[in-house]
Amino acid sequence: MTRPGPPPGGSFPARPGPPAGGSFPARPGPPVGARPGPPPDLGDDETRHPAVDAAVRAIANAATLAPADQIAQYEAAYETLRETLATIDQT
Repeated sequence: MTRPGPPPGGSFPARPGPPAGGSFPARPGPPVGARPGPPPDLGDDETRHPAVDAAVRAIANAATLAPADQIAQYEAAYETLRETLATIDQT
């Protein structure tokens, strides 16, 4: 059994190269102010939930970490918020 070879003529058609000028156009960055800041101070600590506050602080602190470490922080905060909401729903 024979395997197919290159097309007649001995080579494949040429692939297009990079654009003229040797460089690609710059990719746009995020808009100015795209990263949210810390939550506003509501002033009334009696209405806040300590576990939610801790999760929000962990999310805010994750911005200073390496991307791989941010994922772990976000997952931990998500789990804390999910568990907290589940306990609120049960009451």
